[in-house]
Amino acid sequence: MDIKIKQKVLEKMYTIYEDFVDHNDFACQKHCTHCCTGNVTMTTLEGYFLLNNLDSATRTELMQKLKQQEGIKRFTPRITINGMADLCARDQELPEEENDENRGRCPVLNRNLCPLYSKRPFGCRCMVSRQNCGFIGYADMPSWVISINNVLMQYIEHIDAKGFSGNFTDIMFFLNDPKNVDDYAKDRLGTCPKPLLNNQPVYILMVPPEDRSRLEPLLKAIRSIKIDGIS
Repeated sequence: MDIKIKQKVLEKMYTIYEDFVDHNDFACQKHCTHCCTGNVTMTTLEGYFLLNNLDSATRTELMQKLKQQEGIKRFTPRITINGMADLCARDQELPEEENDENRGRCPVLNRNLCPLYSKRPFGCRCMVSRQNCGFIGYADMPSWVISINNVLMQYIEHIDAKGFSGNFTDIMFFLNDPKNVDDYAKDRLGTCPKPLLNNQPVYILMVPPEDRSRLEPLLKAIRSIKIDGIS
């Protein structure tokens, strides 16, 4: 699939999710950054989409901020969402992952605002809560929202199946190299560098039986995405 089409599909998936969020009563508001940490993960497609929509000055500022935080330990996933679904379907043990929520705020934030907000990755978009996280200390997220989030992450990885996944910072560092960007856009990436992971296509969706009816409209919307006559 052409990189331009992939970006358009990704953008439509973001819109589908935001339409869903807009019709639910969540406590998230402007300047609410309790869930904005340095542990967000994303795919190369999301990183490419983000960087492709930034002007040179904003991009330079972003990379400078990330460089300042380079030595700080951050969450590095050991498996992608589709890899996890595949292992679960085969009843195999999942690798243990260490995700320390106290590793600090997102280095991109500026006065409790995200300068990348309109193009932020799905890992940021899906953090919603019925109550203010600052008051209760965690995101109050219904189980069916978690199911919807998992499905969206699976599809996003699927359309970027030849790309990589990893921590937001690590993906940004990878795509800050013009050669990597060119190779990615031309679908000729080589061996996956550490600490990134190879993406996988969807083999099975992580949809619990009790959430199937609730997820059906969203699944139908995703499957109906068409770009210039290509579905």
